[in-house]
Amino acid sequence: MTRVAAVDCGTNSIRLLVADCDPATGELVELDRRMTIVRLGQGVDRTGRLAPEALERTFAACREYAAVIKEHGAERLRFVATSASRDAENRDEFVRGVLDILGVEPEVISGDQEAEFSFTGATKELKGSDHLARPYLVVDIGGGSTEFVVGDDHVRAARSVDVGCVRMTERHLVRDGAVSDPPTAAQVDAMKADIQAALDLAEQTVPLREARTLVGLAGSVTTVSAIAQELPEYDSTAIHHSRVSHDKVREITDWLLRSTHAERAAVPSMHPGRVDVIAAGALVLLSIMERIGAEEVVVSEHDILDGIAWSIA
Repeated sequence: MTRVAAVDCGTNSIRLLVADCDPATGELVELDRRMTIVRLGQGVDRTGRLAPEALERTFAACREYAAVIKEHGAERLRFVATSASRDAENRDEFVRGVLDILGVEPEVISGDQEAEFSFTGATKELKGSDHLARPYLVVDIGGGSTEFVVGDDHVRAARSVDVGCVRMTERHLVRDGAVSDPPTAAQVDAMKADIQAALDLAEQTVPLREARTLVGLAGSVTTVSAIAQELPEYDSTAIHHSRVSHDKVREITDWLLRSTHAERAAVPSMHPGRVDVIAAGALVLLSIMERIGAEEVVVSEHDILDGIAWSIA
């Protein structure tokens, strides 16, 4: 076993996984997995820069993670940064801060690399399952981008498009500096059109409709599963490998788009940092399911973090 630490810093959240990995057997023993909403991508779509307060929130989380990594004695650490830090003019400031705190330089990976890690993390434990048809379509709905990967044992095609729950919320649902509560029909229609254009772009590279099993990753998808199951609190064990039907996803998405901030915040399984962006994330998921005719989505808690961990081991 090799003890590794993987950090995934996205547009909305930063996450840590400390695990023991055995490449020979494919076994991954999770020691610590945690997530902090930092909104690193706050305003990046509009300004092209990482905001000072967003950087400080991210660095605070890094300091917490440094203590956890030291406590567990991880032998190797890999820090991967995704959409927001790819787009920002001042990403050097971000890189320096992470290097000072964690001692490693964040790797600002491409969307294609991101997709590879997501596919490995999501499917490594599904491959022995004879009740899930292949090829898989793995969809990782992040804050700034969504990754689409089709593959069997290995990736066949992958594409990252700039449609994520934070980016769609900021682009379409913010009026006078605040998220519409609830959004107007015109705002929702504009967001739908943007998502459809992104799906058209993804389909130029990835044969989405060839997929036999849809696997959904990241907070928007897992939160939809938690709502579908009416969980009294967020429970990753109940969510991992749960299945949510197309009809249920549509019902939840329709409610989220009609609901107020207070109504969404009252959902017991809802992370406070997702309250304003979950409606956009759910709409991305629903749009994908409708595009490919998926009757259900298989929800995975194992994603890019697990893929990063395997890449180190």
